[in-house]
Order: sequence, then C-alpha cells, then structure tokens
Amino acid sequence: MKQQSEKSLRKEVIATALEMSRSGLSPGRAGNVSCRFGEGMLITPTGKHYEDTDPDDIVFVNEDGSVPEGQLKPSSEWHFHLAAYRVRPDRQALVHTHSLHATVLACAHKPIPAFHYMVGVAGGKDIPCVPYATYGTEELAQHVAVGLRDRDACLMANHGLIACGVSLAHALELAREVEVLAEQYYKLLVLGDVHVLDDAEMLKIVERFKGYGRNAELNQKCR
Repeated sequence: MKQQSEKSLRKEVIATALEMSRSGLSPGRAGNVSCRFGEGMLITPTGKHYEDTDPDDIVFVNEDGSVPEGQLKPSSEWHFHLAAYRVRPDRQALVHTHSLHATVLACAHKPIPAFHYMVGVAGGKDIPCVPYATYGTEELAQHVAVGLRDRDACLMANHGLIACGVSLAHALELAREVEVLAEQYYKLLVLGDVHVLDDAEMLKIVERFKGYGRNAELNQKCR
C-alpha cells in the first residue's frame, strides 16, 4: 500500500466498510475493516453503523493490543486482525464479512476445495475453514493466524469470511470473489457431484495468478 496520510486512511476504512455493507457482503453492523498504520492498525469501532462513522471514530490499536485513551472501543474482533498482520507482514489490509454463501459454508464447517481454478485467487489449492472459537477471543485469533499463514482468505466456522490484501481495495475485491466462489460451490453441492482439480494443477494456477493482471501490479508494489 502506498504511503497515505492517517486522515485519508481513516476515510478509506469507512468507504470500504460502507461498500462492504451496501453490496450485501455484510448486513447492518456485521463485519469489520482494518489497515496497517504506523506500529499498529486502524480499525472500525464496535457497535456503530458505518453510515454514522466519522474518520475520527476509526480506532488506532497498537501492535501490542493497547488503545490510546480518548478513542471509541475497537471492533471486538481486533484480536484476529492483529494476529493476521503478525503472520502476514506482506499484507496491509483486512476485511471480515458475513456474506451469505461464505457464511453458510462456514456454518457447515466446509472449506472451499479446488472445484474451479479461481479458488487459486486466495493463494493456494483451497480456501480453508478454521475451527470455531468465541468471537473476540485470542483463541479465535490463533485459528485465523493459522488459516491466513499461506492464504489470503479463509472461512471461520459458524462465523464468516476473512480476506486480506495489499490494499483495502484488494482485500474487498477478494472478499467479493470468495463469496462468488462460495455461492458456486454451494450450488454444486446441491447437484452432489464435485470434481476437484489436483494439487499439481492448482500449483500452476497459483503461480500464474502471481503474474496476472492486477495481481502482477500489486505484487510489484509489495517489493
């Protein structure tokens, strides 16, 4: 992510959260959004409608989890945002959604296998589903860290979807793509016959994605 001022990042966090909500990826106040900033991150506050959120309401959380005085409370899921940034120093932003089909699969404890080559957009041969833990806990944060160690997206059992990226726009775009894949896979399960691409093919796909279109541009910015 190119260098931006704190004010512009706060506005972008709100814009991303609004788009996430308005597009149906997360209804109401569900979900949360963050991006790296300084020695920590900026994250949406807890319990506040995105339409009513101002730039000053976005909360700065230090990398040790402390929050400077005078701010609103951060999203209750700040633990797993920080855990994701620790395990993925190459990623700069994260969105968490309760999108319909991704959440259905998460509640069924079903990862998304390589039924379609586009599953490789998340960085591997599948999109994993990490075990359930109570929201806002360190236990859930540790599950997320494992799920995102070598993937850009994962499902959380009985919860929802997480997607990370080198920018807020990239993370949101990935969340949209994973929701589409989740809907396709859900409908394929109804048919009852799933043909999964093998690991060797998915390895080729993942390598191709690294140099394809926007990903090539984004990967270059990360260097």
